[in-house]
Parts: sequence; C-alpha cells; structure tokens
Amino acid sequence: MLATYGPDGGGAYIKDSVGILFRALHTTKESRSEAQPHIAASAAVLTWDGRLDNRDELVRELSNVLDTRSTDVSIVAAAYERWGTACFAKLVGDWSLSIWNPRDQSLILAKDPIGTRHLYYSLDKDQVSWGSILDPLVLLAGKAFALEEEYIAGWLSLFPATHLTPYVGIHSVPPSSFVCLRVGKQTGSKYWDFDPGKKVCYRTDAEYEEHFRAVFAGSVRRRLRSDSPVLAELSGGMDSSSIVCMADTLIAQGATEAPRLDTISYYDDSEPNWNERPYLAKVEARRGRVGCQIDVGSQWSLDFKRDGNRFPAIPDLNQSSNDVTKKVAACITSQGNRVVLSGIGGDEVTGGVPTPIPELQDLLARARCRTLFRQLTVWALNKREPWFHLFFEALTGFLPVAFAGVPKHQRPAAWLDPNFAKRNRKAVRGYDERIRLVGAMPSFQDSMNTLNGLRRQLACECLFSESLCERRYPYLDRGLLEFLYAIPREQLVRPGQRRSLMRRALKGIVPDQILERKRKAFISRGPSAIISAEWASLVEISRHMVSISLGIVARRPFSETLRKGRKGAEIPIVPLTRTLRMEFWLRELRERGILKTEMPLNVKDVSCCDREGLMRPLT
Repeated sequence: MLATYGPDGGGAYIKDSVGILFRALHTTKESRSEAQPHIAASAAVLTWDGRLDNRDELVRELSNVLDTRSTDVSIVAAAYERWGTACFAKLVGDWSLSIWNPRDQSLILAKDPIGTRHLYYSLDKDQVSWGSILDPLVLLAGKAFALEEEYIAGWLSLFPATHLTPYVGIHSVPPSSFVCLRVGKQTGSKYWDFDPGKKVCYRTDAEYEEHFRAVFAGSVRRRLRSDSPVLAELSGGMDSSSIVCMADTLIAQGATEAPRLDTISYYDDSEPNWNERPYLAKVEARRGRVGCQIDVGSQWSLDFKRDGNRFPAIPDLNQSSNDVTKKVAACITSQGNRVVLSGIGGDEVTGGVPTPIPELQDLLARARCRTLFRQLTVWALNKREPWFHLFFEALTGFLPVAFAGVPKHQRPAAWLDPNFAKRNRKAVRGYDERIRLVGAMPSFQDSMNTLNGLRRQLACECLFSESLCERRYPYLDRGLLEFLYAIPREQLVRPGQRRSLMRRALKGIVPDQILERKRKAFISRGPSAIISAEWASLVEISRHMVSISLGIVARRPFSETLRKGRKGAEIPIVPLTRTLRMEFWLRELRERGILKTEMPLNVKDVSCCDREGLMRPLT
C-alpha cells in the first residue's frame, strides 16, 4: 500500500513488538541521502515526512554534531536529542514526525503549525497503529468502522475538525500539536501558536511594502527547494500569478535550487463567467513560456466512482478519476515534477475579502471613538450603505449566536436530518468562534478563525498515487503569516482597495493587468445542467441512499432541492455536490465491508461521546 506513494525505496525498523515502515518520495538532494527510519544516539527511532526550511539556523545551533550536508531527518533527530519535545517549535517548514522511544516505551506523534502533512493513529487495547497514509489503518484493521458523525457533518458544510477522521477510533494529529502515547496513557499538547502581542509598525507604506516583498520572496524561495523541476498552478488570478512571477524572479537571480519552473492551468470555454485565458496569457508572455493548459469543460458528472483499485479513505471532492486527472498525471510525469506550488490561502490571508469589519471591531475594542466614526464614514461612502449598518455588523460580531443569529453561509443544508444537524451543530456551522472583547485584538481573532478554516481544508486534501507530488503552499508560510498578523489591518484592506499591501508591494513583479483586475466571480453552470440531464439517475439515487438510512439526509427535503434545481431555481450547489459524493463514498465503504450498517448515534439519544470516549450531555 505504501509503495505506491513512495516509489524511491525505503526502509524498516522491526524489533520486539514494534514495526515501522518508511517509503520515500525524494524532492531535494538531501532527501536522497536519507536512511529512514532514522535511529538517534539515544536509540529513539524517527520517521520524518517533511521539508525543513530553517536548516542552516539549526545546523549553526547544533554545529557540534551537524554540518551543512546533514539530511533533514538527522537535523531533526539532533534537535530532539538536545531539546526534547521543545524542539518542535523550532522546526520551521511543512512536516509530520513520529518518534518511538524504546527506553520508556513511548510514541510521540507531531505535526507542523499549519497542518500541511497528514498523521493518523489508532489506539486499541493492546496495539497502536499510525501512519501518514490513512488507507492501511482502515483496510488492515480487520473490522468494520462506525462513521464519525462530527466529521461527516463538518465535511457536508465547510470542513471537519482537524483531529477527526471519518472513522470512530482513528484520529488525526492536529496542527501545531503533538500526541504522546504510553501504555494506558495518552496525552496531547499544543507546542506553538501565533503571538497576538507581536506587532510590526512602520512610519510609511513603503516600509510595509518592502517587508512584504522580503517575506513573500522568502516563502516562495523555501518552496523552490527541489532538485527536480517545480510545477506551479497558474489560474490567472492574483494568488497563483504572484507565486509564478516571484518564482521566476528568484530563479533568474540564481537564488533557488529548482532547475526550472513549469506551470499548469485549467480553463473552460463553455462557462461564460470563467474568462481566465487572457490573464494566463499575460503571465505566460512575461515569462516567455506557455505552460500545460487543460480543458476542464464537460467534466461534471454524477459518476463519482473511481477507476482502478485505489481505496477512497475520505470523501474527497476531487478523488474521482476522469480525463482531467489523467491529463494532470501525464503532465507531471512527462515533465518530471515532484513539487507543486498551490495558491491556497492567498485570498484569505492577504485581504482578499474587502470588509472593514475586523478593523472596525479593533477600534471598538480599543474605544477609539473618533477614529471609528471617521472610518465608518469613509467605508460607508465606499460601500454605498449607511454607516450604522456597518457599525451594527461590527457590533454583532461580539454577540452570542442567540442574539446575533446564524449567518446564512453557516446554516445547515435544508436536506440534512434535523436530529443529525442538531447533534453536530458546531461542525455544521463551521466551528465559528465569536469575537471576544477581551484578550487578543478582534482582527487577530478573525485571522485565527480564518487560518483554522484553512487548516481544516488541508486536512481533507488527499494524496494521489497516480500523480505523485508534494504540494507546497507559499501563502501558508509561518514567517509570512506572522508578519501579516502583526501589521495594522488597514495595510491589508482599504476603502476601494482589497489586498492593498499585496498590490502595492508586487508592482513591477506581477503584470499590472493581474494586479488591477477585479475580484474573480465564477458561478459554474455545469452542476445545474447535470441535474436536468441526469434527472432519472438522480431520482433513482435518492430512492436508495445510504446516507438516508444512516440518518444523515432527510429524503423529502433532498428530493425537493433536486426538483428546484431541475426547474432552474437557485440551489446550494456545493453542499449538494458534496452530499452526492459522500453518498457514492458510503456505498463503496459498504461494498467493501468497512462500514457498519448503523450509526452509533442515529437515534434520539440523551448523550454522546466526546473525543476522550467519556459520556457527556448533549448541548
């Protein structure tokens, strides 16, 4: 099972009652010299899946045992030998790590602060199993699993909590945390978090712009650490275009290890709202190279079954095999790419949503009434709405849901079973946290809520053995995020200037047509057209849904939603598509004998189990 994800060989540690397997996917020159599992001087056994960005800094601190040729895993092992679990906060990069200590019979599982890598574990009465791939933990358990209700509820709305998997009894290590397992004992700790007290204040806009360029360039440069050509997703939007243009600048300066940067783009000429090709052409003209372009038109289908024998461990949105996935795999294989750069997170962390609410809430929390009134006036003129509407929106962010109400985008899909939605209210609402007047500034709290949403999204990303590559996210760099969270909110968003700092800082690096384009708005007609074209199939599916028998979906509201879609009415396409994908996923689990036929909490119970397995009242 692991070999399909690690084609570059591997190793094993087998001693007494412990077996640890490792398979490699080499992306850097140092990784080709690694031997894993790695045995440290203390006899601790480490397995490392990651990229260490602050290698040079750690080598200097540990120069008595390391040099610049040391592999990432040997640097991590030396850091653990020196500082113990306190070393995790010093490891900058994308990573997950397991450490088996035979001396005290303990297992430590840790993950980076953003959660870009996976790490799962299952703890039974006399055995613990763990791994960075979920498939073996499910398929080799020798039993059927009950579904984790909260995970399913989260997946059907936004994304589930990072400590969950779809299976009761199998857990995921949360970002910025480590879990320590000993006989009869399990503990978990957060080892690092962003500092709400950190502030970066300059006198001029130019200083903020210079600092942004430096940290953004550093983020892209770290993710260009590869001894094979790097592939960047290029959509024509500001996020991906900025990554590509900055990467080209760094490569031209000789500041990176990557031998070449390729691009891959997607287009659909059948969608009138998706006109990305002119913007793609601007970037490609600047770099003098045309990348791989894939037509994704007519790919919407109700056939979510997968080709081949790959097991769908989670109900991922993009796991079905079709012409697009095959073309992507062919592109990656032909160009020899092992690393893919993604623009995920750019819109969320650089001020892509042109709202003044976090800034206004900061002024409210600090009781800066005069500045608050001035900003309310400026923003009201820009947004062409009464200032008291903005004031009320800022104020309600502090109020409990009982007073403020549930925002429309956090309300459960109409076809979810009411009892299921009630039991999993927090997950259905996207784990939204209300802003507090005390403690960290409201804008920082808002940033953390957004980051936690991105963490949950990354936890649902799947690895594909068909197109093996390591995905890297420049906008989710720890140093870049620390800077963005420390500067005044008005640097990111200004009246009439969404992503103000980014636009100003990248002038001359990214084509003006990209920086000045309006926010992309894309509404796909594909799913609605499919509902009409595949109406007979949908009716048949709705008659025998596993999700209905498990008490997740209510039959009548689901059928009514389909009828509305067939008539051309506006319906929530994303939740509907997720429900259909989940249905096919549940059917496959049932066919494989992995799914228990009943949900453990499918009846009106008076209690439910929390993550420690204790009984607690329903709230």
